[in-house]
Amino acid sequence: MTEQEFYDKVGKTNGWDFSSIQCLSEGIGWDFYEEVVKRASVSDILLDIGTGGGEKVLDIASSFSLVIGIDNSKEMVQTARANLVKSSAQNVRFFQQPAEDLQFPNGFFDIASSRHCSFDSSQVAKVLKKGGWFLTQQVSEGDKSNLKQAFGRGQCFGEQDGTLKENCIKELQTAGFSKVEAYDYNSDEYFRTPEDLIFLLTHTPIIPDFGEQEGDLESLNAFIENNRTEKGIRTNSKRFLVIAKR
Repeated sequence: MTEQEFYDKVGKTNGWDFSSIQCLSEGIGWDFYEEVVKRASVSDILLDIGTGGGEKVLDIASSFSLVIGIDNSKEMVQTARANLVKSSAQNVRFFQQPAEDLQFPNGFFDIASSRHCSFDSSQVAKVLKKGGWFLTQQVSEGDKSNLKQAFGRGQCFGEQDGTLKENCIKELQTAGFSKVEAYDYNSDEYFRTPEDLIFLLTHTPIIPDFGEQEGDLESLNAFIENNRTEKGIRTNSKRFLVIAKR
């Protein structure tokens, strides 16, 4: 299954709604969409790149005059539009559109955000107003390190931690952003039950082709036994945040 096929499958069944997972997190450094709202005024227009099922931007829509969420997955956009119908938001629109080719007027947006999704720095710079803000949160190479070690594979498995963040900073600076700041956190996560962990692995690409490779069940069971604590099944969540001013 290709990455696009995976996201289409998840988008059709779940979007990015993980609220059913019972997970205790300790040491989280920030809430990404709270950081977005901190830089907003009610007259601002927000672009959310890789919006998934739109759950997060629907929660903050009242902080903006207009919110536009885009995703390259048709299934994700359909889920987002269904979530919009169920919400009370009147100022949100969702479109299928690739992040590498933003079809909006130059300087149209006051703020742009991208959470756990790839983006094109030059395209973001093009559609942002001068003085506008871009915020992105991405998964670091060191995320879920013990889990990926147990399976012997995973997102960015074996890659140098910090490389993604440094590349992100350089690309934004090259695109003309005048002020670029970066932050990290590495929090502990405790999944209450094996079912909570399995739901995460089934609906994210942390372990590619989870459950489809020989030995996955044995690897999962061994991981659970080796990392079971009173708080839950322990792993880590490592993220970096980059905030850039146009």
